[in-house]
Parts: sequence; C-alpha cells; structure tokens
Amino acid sequence: NRTIMISKKRNSILERVLFGVIAGLLLLTALPSIARTAADEKDWITYFEESGGTATPRYDETIEYCRRLAGASRWIHFTTFGTSPQGRELPLLIASKHKAFSPKKAARYREKGDPVVLIQAGIHSGEIAGKDAGLMLFRDIAVTGKYPELLDNVTVLFIPIFNVDGHERFGPHNRINQNGPEEMGWRTTANSLNLNRDYLKADAAETQAWLGMYNEWMPDFFIDCHTTDGADYQYVITYILDIFGNMDEGLTAWTRDVYLDEINKTMADSGYPISPYVFLVEWPNPKRGIISWVSTPRFAQGYTTIQNRPGLLIETHMLKDYSTRVAGTYEMLKTTLAFLNRERRGLLDVIDKADAYAASLAFREEPFPLRFWVDKSDSVMIDFLGVSYESVESDLTGGKWYKFSGEPETFELPFFPKQKILAVTDLPEAYIVPAEWTTVIEKLALHGVEFERTAEPVTLRVESYRFSNVSWQERPYEGRHPVTFDIESVEMEREFPAGSVIVDMNQRRSRVAAHLLEPKGPDSFVAWGFFDTIFEQKEYADTYVMERVAREMLEGDDELKKEFEEKMGEDSGFSSNPRGILNWFYERTPYWDERKDVYPVGKMFDRRVIDELNETRKRE
Repeated sequence: NRTIMISKKRNSILERVLFGVIAGLLLLTALPSIARTAADEKDWITYFEESGGTATPRYDETIEYCRRLAGASRWIHFTTFGTSPQGRELPLLIASKHKAFSPKKAARYREKGDPVVLIQAGIHSGEIAGKDAGLMLFRDIAVTGKYPELLDNVTVLFIPIFNVDGHERFGPHNRINQNGPEEMGWRTTANSLNLNRDYLKADAAETQAWLGMYNEWMPDFFIDCHTTDGADYQYVITYILDIFGNMDEGLTAWTRDVYLDEINKTMADSGYPISPYVFLVEWPNPKRGIISWVSTPRFAQGYTTIQNRPGLLIETHMLKDYSTRVAGTYEMLKTTLAFLNRERRGLLDVIDKADAYAASLAFREEPFPLRFWVDKSDSVMIDFLGVSYESVESDLTGGKWYKFSGEPETFELPFFPKQKILAVTDLPEAYIVPAEWTTVIEKLALHGVEFERTAEPVTLRVESYRFSNVSWQERPYEGRHPVTFDIESVEMEREFPAGSVIVDMNQRRSRVAAHLLEPKGPDSFVAWGFFDTIFEQKEYADTYVMERVAREMLEGDDELKKEFEEKMGEDSGFSSNPRGILNWFYERTPYWDERKDVYPVGKMFDRRVIDELNETRKRE
C-alpha cells in the first residue's frame, strides 16, 4: 500500500510538472515572443532610440537588428530580394501571424480577406525616418507585444533601406535643408540614379529587383516614406495620394472617402494633423496657394496606381527635428495598419473590381488619359497650419528672401484640386512589338506585363504613329535625354518576324502596358529614349546625285514645284541650307527609308486577328 501511495504521489507531481510545461508552451505559442519584461524591452532599444533620437544606424547595424527581430519572433521573417551594384543585399522584413512568408502563402490568406501591405523606406537614403520608425513598429508589434493586433488581418512587408549603396555614402552634410539626423545617406544610388524616377524605365539594378519582388507579392497597399523640402509650416506629416483622376474610379473613391477621411481625423486626434503635399504655386510662398498633382508612373506611388493599388507617399517636414519626424512616421504607419485591418475587405473588393475592369472591353472603349496638369481656373479656400513669415529684398542677390519666424499662424489660402487632361489615347485590343526590340520586350516582362510570341512571320495591317519635330533634352536627366515630339496616327501594313510579342490588353496590367507603349505617356519607352534609333537617318544621297534627281523631279511635277517654292519662301532656315534642300527632295524619292520616324510598335483593334494568331501559336 505504501508503495502504491508513493507511486500515486510521484504521478501527481509529474502531472503537475507536465501541466506546467504544457501551459508554458501554450503561453509562448500565444505570444509573439518571450521578450516581455522591462529588462527585455531595454535589450530591444534601437540605435535611433539609444542616441536620444538624433542618429540613424548604418547598413550593417540595420541588417543586424532586422535579423534579431526575425530570430526573436515567429511572426517575423528576414530575407533579401536582390543585390545592389556595390554588392549589398536589398533587405526585406516580412511580418505575419500566419507565417505567410512567401508570395504563394500570402496569396492564400489574401483569398480569405487578408491584404498585403508594403512599406518602403530609404529610397532617398538621406530621408531615412521611415527606416527607424519601421524598425520600432515591427519590434512593438511582434517582439515587445504592444500592438500585436496590427497583424490580425494583414501581412506586412517592410524595406528598411531601398537605396542601400546611397545609404552608405554616409555623412553629416548630405541634406542642406534638413534638420538631422546627425549623419545620413545620399539621395541617389552609386550610379547617381534617383530610384524614385526610375519605376517605369527601370534602368537601375535596384529597381529591377524591386519590380521582381513587387510583381511576385502584388501588395494591396503601398507606403513610401520620405522627407520633403520646401516652405516652413506646422505639419510634421504631409502626403500624396493619387485621387485626382489617374486611378480607377472605385479605388479613387475608396482612397479619398474611406481611407483619407478617417486618417485625417485619426492623425489629428493623435496630435499629428496632416496636409496634402505642399506643392506651392510660388516657391516658397504658401499664401499663393497649393496645387494638386497627379503622380506619373516614374514615381513609386504613381507606379502602384497604374497597377490598381493605392500608394501613399509620406513626406515628413525637413525642419522638424529628427525625433519628431520619426515619431510622426511611426504614428502614420501604425494608424494606417490599424485602419487596413478594419477595412481590409472593402479595399480588396475595390482592387479586385479595378483589376477586372482594366482587363475588360469596357475599359478599352473609353479614351485613356495619359497626361494631366493642374487646372488653375478653379480653387477652394482651405485653412493651412503655417508659420508667420515676411518677404524682403535680399541685399545679397537682389531676389526675394522669405524669412520664416517659426511662430505658428493659420492661413486661409487657395487649394487647386482639379486636373485637366493633356493627352489621351484609344487603347487597342493588343499591341504588337517586333521581335528585334529585345530590351523593350525584356522590360515588359520585368513589369509583369503578359504577352505571347508569334510562332511564324506575319504580315498585319496595324495602326501606329509617325513622329515629327523630334527634340531631345539638352542636359541629361536620370542618365537619359528625354524626347519630345509631335505625332500623327498612321495605318500601315507591316511584316513582323517570328517571335514578335503580342500584348493582349485583356489583362489586369493593361494600364502599365499603355503607359509603356503609348508614346505620349509621360514615362513611355519612346519618351525615355528606348526607340531613339528610329529617329536617325542611316542613308544619305550625294549632293551631285541629288542635284540631278531634284531637277528631274521638279520638271515632271507641278504640285511638287509649288510645294518647294512655298517652302523656300516661308522657311529662311531651309532656303539657306543647300544640303537640307537636297535632303528634302531625297525624302520624296522611293529611296527614302520608309521606317524612319515611324513607331515600330503596332496597335491591333480587330479581336479576330488576335484570336487567329493565338490559334496559330497553339498549333505550332
């Protein structure tokens, strides 16, 4: 009996111990990490906090902290999505309660109603508040457990530094207009490219890596963290959202009337009232008014817009101290994530409808707007939280010198919320790109644009464009000399070799394809110089040959003679240029290059032709 009692007692003790172990494991499973005590929280102070809010970590220190976060919480995963020209990895933190650490797994949870959010910092590495705010927020969500609910219904991607090489061009004098941090990175990459002008042309290795990552994950909401230049005012945070005509109507309404309406109120309640980006009518004079702006797709948030995804640009105010800017960014990120957890289904609904509409015939039946500019004929008066200032004549330069006092003052000033459309196009059923334009085809693939290749040579009647008055910008801009031109629509029969690319516009990325392939798009392949060779004359006639040919042409054609005489009388530059005169006649001979100044990309409006090409490809 005594032996039995001892055995029972041991079993009871074992059961209690086992129960305690199981309970502890369950508790640890329910919590994001074990770093809960005050002592543990001290271990998670960031470099920025340890400096008293005046400094930001270098690249290696940032990566080390990212790896620590991933090691401490089962909700966080650290990975990279590419390598910079100087050999640095491009970091990506992923936060998910469901461990949705791959695009495929995140897509499964998206089907259940959980959107993917991408937060980006350090595209301009001197404007680095987003990095320090994001690291603290990830810690507070998944390690110290202050805001675990922010991952209840979203998967969050975070790029702490995008421009990693520029980040390591570190120094105290990289941002003359900016108040801290003590040292910071540089605006551009090691190749002196501004990544926030590169999204459509995608010249930078970093951009190409980003596009690969983005089109795999397809985030439903995008946030890009910056610090602005410009006038002085009270706001810590200003923003850009594309709600002025270039985004799908349903997405625009949701962004303006649901997201922005609530964020305005919530941020004001938290002590950070926000304002639209302070794009001034007259720099740096706020009282003249603020204009609205449609982002072109060279910019990050402009690019996500044509992907049917809202993009928020956060601009902290450069004159506020660094600690204040980080705190404001932290609050904007936290507030937005909380909102997206609540309103996720509404967001996903309007996105899915926008994708379906972009792939529909109804979308192609309406003229597609490509370019916008502010309409200054109409404005509304708004209250603006500014600071008092005076304008004096500078005894140094003779120009205006705006002297801001730092004292808060509320102005009533005009805001221009309307845009006018400067260029539209009729979208085809498909574009066809000749096989030889390999760089263009590679860039289409990089953007995720879907296409098929022709199985054999094909002769098609297509619509296209003829260019005139072609002019290149004299000074380089982002490593290129952008092109301006006039165009006229032309219809022609052209032979396209096997392997030519058919971009069927019955796809969700039809807006991206249109902006790339329509020459009048502000960031089109033509505008950035990808087709410059079509503007070059490759064959020339000797003057002694054309002297004889020109005279023969005039003898047999009275209309040509009249046109020539009018040209000589109206254009002094022409009439004083003997070689130009003879080239004018050469252009009108059968020897002239019929492809010069003609866009090689064709527009196909007959769906039956596209279907026949697809059938041929399938048979092959």
